[in-house]
Amino acid sequence: MSSDWLEVWRGDAPLIVSIPHSGSFIPEDIEKRLASPWLARKDADWWIERLYNFADDLGATTVRTAVSRTVIDVNRDPSGASLYPGMATTALCPTDTFDGERLYAEGFEPDEAEIAARRERWFIPYHAALRAEIDRLLALHGKVVLYDAHSIRSRAPRLFPGELPVFNIGTNSGQSCDQALAAAVEAACESSGLPMVTNGRFKGGWITRHYGKPERGIHAVQMELACRGYIDDPSPRITPQSWPSPYRPQKAAPMRSVLGDVLKACVEFASSAPPP
Repeated sequence: MSSDWLEVWRGDAPLIVSIPHSGSFIPEDIEKRLASPWLARKDADWWIERLYNFADDLGATTVRTAVSRTVIDVNRDPSGASLYPGMATTALCPTDTFDGERLYAEGFEPDEAEIAARRERWFIPYHAALRAEIDRLLALHGKVVLYDAHSIRSRAPRLFPGELPVFNIGTNSGQSCDQALAAAVEAACESSGLPMVTNGRFKGGWITRHYGKPERGIHAVQMELACRGYIDDPSPRITPQSWPSPYRPQKAAPMRSVLGDVLKACVEFASSAPPP
């Protein structure tokens, strides 16, 4: 099932891969008010849909929006509340980039009425699709893993100091999934020899926190990858010429292998439940 912006690929394994930030579509009426089309797409999770395009071979369901997070961020609390109080982050309808650059020309930021309209048009349908797939697979298996797939530049000084580990696993401080699943995901990442952390700077966004209900058989995990794990990070300075880096299958192949083991571990964990 798909529309011009919402893509749903249905599998029958007890695994859903959510891809909320790889989109770059911005409607013309919004784009003409932006300070820069490049800045508006700068913080996309570049090429994540290509990195994980093996997921259907595992029987996974994938849900992806092609809409840019600048239009609306479907991984933020719809009320507008911050997921990380006291820390730098971006909003439901962002007005600045990760680096603090203004997204809109002065005076053209979305007001409350426009934010509500965007929420109705894009946020609610995305989450209706996620909920429908969770319910469908829960009825089939009795247990399901919701895996929220993300990436970010290795360095974003406004958001975190230094260089981010390659694998950043978020389980809402252990609340969104069973510890056995977290351990299995960690083991798959550790086998790569690359740096990793669980519940570090990124503990999981609204998707992980909202849907993760282990007591109901819904286990949610966020994976935030540092981009250097599969593409070239911009260096020394990010510019329209250096970012986004092109997707090169040979560079991405080792990461895809590790992520294959991660998703297999998710399926194995969820398959351990007795049929409903």
